[in-house]
Amino acid sequence: MPRGRYSLHDPHDHTPLAEEHFHCAPGPSGWRYVSQLTTPAGDRSGSVDLALDDLGRPLRLEIHAGDWQVRGAALDGISWVRTDPTGTEATEGNVRAHAFTGTSPAFLVATARLLRLTPSSTATRVRLVALTDPVLAPRTLDQSWALVDRETHATDNGPLIVDAYQVTALDTGEQHTVHLAGDVVLSAPGIELEDLKSPPSTFD
Repeated sequence: MPRGRYSLHDPHDHTPLAEEHFHCAPGPSGWRYVSQLTTPAGDRSGSVDLALDDLGRPLRLEIHAGDWQVRGAALDGISWVRTDPTGTEATEGNVRAHAFTGTSPAFLVATARLLRLTPSSTATRVRLVALTDPVLAPRTLDQSWALVDRETHATDNGPLIVDAYQVTALDTGEQHTVHLAGDVVLSAPGIELEDLKSPPSTFD
């Protein structure tokens, strides 16, 4: 079960945003990721609990940012309920999309798991519901993912396979690279892996 810490920062000016303490593991029905977020000052600022089924679809998502909360799942596309800080108002949403995304590294692993690309695959288009900070406002966007490189590195715990994905925002054409090893993000814009207590899990 990988357990560790990511640092999150603004990908443009590198302003520190949060630290995300996480653990994750594959299970009989898919994969689960749980994390707690703290501000640079050390105050608790949110949490993520994401469970995928064996095909990489979101069985359950519960995410908190400040006092905002979203609960969602793959149901007739992607469905969610967003609750305001007072807890008195809840708005429901549903769109024809494949999965959620956001600032947490969990969403990058989840999208890669959903697409199951190989180095010989062509770029694949995916529609996602982005939960944007700081109030988890939902926004539908389209991305293109391509697995452009796969390298095997020797480690004390056996071979480590690192996949490099080229991700393109289809509305702006902006591209960036995401490096994954199993269910751990090694690097991505705005994300740095600071600490890892055990090796990444591998998917079948």
